[in-house]
Amino acid sequence: MRIELNDLAAFLLEAKRRTYAGLDDDATVTAALLDGSKQLEHQASPYAYRDIYFGMGFFVGQETVSKDGKVVWSMCYSGGADPDIVDRESLLVIYKFLRRALLAGRIDMPYRGPASFEVDDMSYRNNVNGTLARFHGVEEITQRGETLYELRYSGGLLL
Repeated sequence: MRIELNDLAAFLLEAKRRTYAGLDDDATVTAALLDGSKQLEHQASPYAYRDIYFGMGFFVGQETVSKDGKVVWSMCYSGGADPDIVDRESLLVIYKFLRRALLAGRIDMPYRGPASFEVDDMSYRNNVNGTLARFHGVEEITQRGETLYELRYSGGLLL
């Protein structure tokens, strides 16, 4: 099966904007495959996107993209807020900012957000190595120099 990386990247950006980045957990499907998980999905033929994750303060998950019913790309991720941040309101502020950064994702880096993104006193940084075919990276959110959030991710084509 042949995969056009530009088409896959464009689909990934669209899927992320129509699921967590754009709609938060409102994009969650009602009958998740795994008990206790959040599951977000988007389809635009011939592609289908699925993101399944567990947790909130700290979370782990996996995104997959299928083409014509066959999984062709995947990314695993884990991370979250600093363990000292436990109140729900602080977590919601961090994840609202994260979604804004993810919405600013670019076609040349469709994994997560852009290399950098700032609003007021919060900063998002994303350091990725590799290409859409095989990559790994770390994203971080800081506020006035203090790390609030960190996530590690890796993935690539499964062909």
